[in-house]
Amino acid sequence: MLQTAEDIRQLNERIQAASSFLEKIEKEISKIIVGQQHMVNRLLIGLLSNGHVLLEGVPGLAKTLSIKSLAQTVNARFSRIQFTPDLLPADVIGTMIYNQQKNEFVVRKGPIFANFILADEINRAPAKVQSALLEAMQEKQVTIGETTFKLDEPFLVLATQNPIDQEGTYALPEAQVDRFMLKVLIDYPAREEELMIVRQNLTGIRMPEVKQVASTTEVLQARDLVRQVYMDEKIENYILDIVFATRRPADYKLEKLKPLIAYGGSPRASINLALAAKAHAFINKRGYVIPEDVRSIARDVIRHRIGLTYEAEAESINAENVVDEILRAIDVP
Repeated sequence: MLQTAEDIRQLNERIQAASSFLEKIEKEISKIIVGQQHMVNRLLIGLLSNGHVLLEGVPGLAKTLSIKSLAQTVNARFSRIQFTPDLLPADVIGTMIYNQQKNEFVVRKGPIFANFILADEINRAPAKVQSALLEAMQEKQVTIGETTFKLDEPFLVLATQNPIDQEGTYALPEAQVDRFMLKVLIDYPAREEELMIVRQNLTGIRMPEVKQVASTTEVLQARDLVRQVYMDEKIENYILDIVFATRRPADYKLEKLKPLIAYGGSPRASINLALAAKAHAFINKRGYVIPEDVRSIARDVIRHRIGLTYEAEAESINAENVVDEILRAIDVP
């Protein structure tokens, strides 16, 4: 653990140098994507902290395009899997096929063997496919037949789901949703941004190509630096207070939340909140975490880890409201 101001100063200098590729990535993505800064920022946090990201929003908000553009900026392999009700696990991870010339079964690897996986409309796949993806997300490995294959780093699942048109969808089980570091809600663009989007699509001019401006080596080195970002014990306790308040709200004078929460965040919520806060500090070229790093990322880390009761639904209270209430109640260090 860093102890002195000099250690933090040196780390700041290293972060300044190592984070330069992020500005290049953002610049390339902005060629294609108008606005949506929050979504792009969260995708970068997932990239830096080795955490999978789930994007939720109505169709047409550039979710798929943003993920594809991010993958194009990094010199890495990219796979897109369109999830449909008839998809099979073998369509994702691969299968054993018989080779007549060799008279033996050989492995045919599926699209999961890439660095960036775009799982489009993930909630349209049945449970068997979701469980196959779950092993890859959690264990960073895939089992085909009797052979287990390690997946290359970086390995990142960036998934989208549509909150409307729920016919023919399979709600993601809590165990799988919890594997996503962040669940990001995508909103409509501002009026000025949408005007730019309309004009951009009416010119008839070919959209600019997104160039590769970063390597997987830079990404992996940045991940190592993110974990070295200094987090004071007061910040650690602040994170624990936020997560524990989702489990035992009465201990934090939030008795009114008790009948609204069926279950709170798991230890994975604490781990991911700390990691995401460090990545947020890294993006802002700081070698130390401040409370605002935690507060700015808390909703995206916790919203999908809180189970709400029927009483909360009856009162039209969502996870956002609960997290906001907790952030207001917990003392900021």
